[in-house]
Amino acid sequence: MLSNAPGPAEQIQMPFMKIVSEKAVSEAPRVLATTRGLRDSAADDRPRERLHALGAGLLSDSELLALVLRTGGRDADALELSRGLLGRCGGLRGLAQAGRFSLGEVTGMGPAKVASLEAAFELGRRLAARRLRSGDSIRGPEDVHRHFHQRLRDARYECFLALLLDARHRVLSEVVVSQGTLTASLVHPREVFRIAVREAAAALLLIHNHPSGDPSPSREDRVVTERLVQAGRLLGIKVVDHVVVAEQGYFSFRESGAPELASEDASPQGEPVC
Repeated sequence: MLSNAPGPAEQIQMPFMKIVSEKAVSEAPRVLATTRGLRDSAADDRPRERLHALGAGLLSDSELLALVLRTGGRDADALELSRGLLGRCGGLRGLAQAGRFSLGEVTGMGPAKVASLEAAFELGRRLAARRLRSGDSIRGPEDVHRHFHQRLRDARYECFLALLLDARHRVLSEVVVSQGTLTASLVHPREVFRIAVREAAAALLLIHNHPSGDPSPSREDRVVTERLVQAGRLLGIKVVDHVVVAEQGYFSFRESGAPELASEDASPQGEPVC
């Protein structure tokens, strides 16, 4: 009568097969993760391949953004992450205005990716807005808007600047007076005119932005302007204009005939209008 009991050779093989089977099960998640990693790497490479083949100008916003981010997150490749960011922020402009903390809350956006985005947008702003150089002339509020619109329109806070000018209203230097909410306490005449006196400036041109996008001056804007004009008269340093820059355009106190600058002398004949 034949016996169904395993022979000596089979008794040796059975524990070995059990070990191999258990090892395969334990390594299955690792194999799946590796497969996903290869799939994601291929997806991340597609925008790069398209850029080499077609040029950057033919890539979509999400493809260009994926190249900046370089890699995706745990649940999405770089392209999927880019599309999600653009959808969440309403496009590139919204993404440029998003704060680092809100971006950091997005799954897959670590500190390195957030820093890469901030750097990329800042480079774009600097390229679009050439910095004024010493000796450049400012002939009117249009010049101010052209030079500062790209730079200030996406700022999430108010930034108050002063251009120090010589007697012919050519730029000597640019000074950042304050950053944050514009108030009379933050924009103090002492802080504005201290550097102007040191640099022997003959005149000042004041500039600040409105993150809301509306350039219409607030009551606080008018109070600050009047205080600075009065201080300038005492020191013999003329405030030639105060220009508010915003997404929807600009507001010039001088161009609008605002009373805060009404008593200031007009520019000499032939001089720049500022």
